[in-house]
Amino acid sequence: MEHMVKLQEQADASPPLVGVVMGSKSDWETMRHASELLTELKIPHETRVVSAHRTPERLFAYGREAEGRGIELIIAGAGGAAHLPGMLAAISILPVLGVPVESRTLKGVDSLLSIVQMPRGVPVGTLAIGASGAANAALLAAAMLGRKYPEIREALAAFREAQTDAVGESPQ
Repeated sequence: MEHMVKLQEQADASPPLVGVVMGSKSDWETMRHASELLTELKIPHETRVVSAHRTPERLFAYGREAEGRGIELIIAGAGGAAHLPGMLAAISILPVLGVPVESRTLKGVDSLLSIVQMPRGVPVGTLAIGASGAANAALLAAAMLGRKYPEIREALAAFREAQTDAVGESPQ
C-alpha cells in the first residue's frame, strides 16, 4: 500500500484525471500495473480502495463526486463477483474501464463475466484478466484522454514508438 501512495504522490502534481479504484488492498498487485503506466505517461491519477460490497457508502460517494473533482475516467479493478466497475458506471456518467482481477476459485473468469455482462444502458469497457488488462486499461485511458490533451497523446505515441523499437528483427 505504501508503494501505491508513492505512485499517487508522483502523479499528484496536477489534479487527477483518472481514478484507479479496486475492491480490496489485495487487488493492488494487479492494479499497480495501471497506476505505474499512468505514472510513466505522466497522467495525473489517484488510487483508492472502494469495495462495492464492504464499503458501499464509500463507493457511492466516490462515484458521485469523481467528476466534480476533475476525474474524467475511472479504471476499476475487481475480483470474484466484481460489481465495482458496474456500480460505478451506474452511479456516474464517466467512462469506466473494468479490469477483472484474477480470483483463486475461477482464475478471474468469474470476474470477467461479472464485468462484461453489463445490462444495456450501463456500459463498462472490459479489459483482459489481470496485469495485462490493467496495463491496457491505462493505455486505453491515455488514448481517450489524448484526444483532449496533446501532451498525453504525445506521451502515448512515444510509448508506442519505444515499444515498436524494442522488437528486434532477429530472433537471436
